Amino acid sequence: MAHDQAERDAITVEIGYAVVSAALLAGAVWLVLASPVLLFGVEGSAARAVAGTATVLAAVVLLCRIVGVLWGFDTRRRTGRTDGAG
Repeated sequence: MAHDQAERDAITVEIGYAVVSAALLAGAVWLVLASPVLLFGVEGSAARAVAGTATVLAAVVLLCRIVGVLWGFDTRRRTGRTDGAG
């Protein structure tokens, strides 16, 4: 399955967009969920539980965002839509 240069460039840009937007969103999710530990000085097992939960949920958000963006791009590419609409 050969791709021309423009299609390879579009795929590269879409992967970059997916990773960067996912990282920013996951970071924001982690920061919001871990904020009680950071702002109120929660310590001990409660802090570990909150930080662990925030980390797991941020990872889930990261993966879901990457998959969602790339899946949408593949669908648009297969149907020939280039306007960016889902």
